[in-house]
Amino acid sequence: MHDEDEIGPVHSGVAAKIEALVDPAIEAMGYGLVRVQYTGGQRPTLQIMAERHDGVPMSVDDCAEISRAVSALLDVEDPISDAYHLEVSSPGIDRPLTRKADFTRFAGFEVRIDADRLIEGRKRFRGRLLGIAENGVVRVRDGETEFQIPFNAIARAKLILTDDLMKAGSDALKN
Repeated sequence: MHDEDEIGPVHSGVAAKIEALVDPAIEAMGYGLVRVQYTGGQRPTLQIMAERHDGVPMSVDDCAEISRAVSALLDVEDPISDAYHLEVSSPGIDRPLTRKADFTRFAGFEVRIDADRLIEGRKRFRGRLLGIAENGVVRVRDGETEFQIPFNAIARAKLILTDDLMKAGSDALKN
């Protein structure tokens, strides 16, 4: 799944191995992989975030189906030697934006972006997402100021829960 159309540097280690392992199976099941995160510590957690390709909101049954398939793959391949907690979830309404297509799909909504370097003197941006240009520059308007953030400089991005986003989410459920 990971290529130049996704946020952040190409990740390595456990998350990359797991992404390569589970992405084809999740895609074949009719879902899209949104994010894989592995956090260590006292209680290591593997988070698999997915969404349905048909646009229907994820259900508990969808998450359980993905969890069963991913667990079977991970049991066979055993990419994590220690005990860990598997968490399968949907991206939710205030979802992370991880691919270039997300910045087009969610244009018009409020977004928070953290850059991995200073851009126009700052690393954090919040405002209305205007979209992404062909050259890979994400445009965000904060009041009267428009910021242009190179896609490859984005460390994290997510939608901000607003009334507009809530309305769009409930409208999508009605269709």
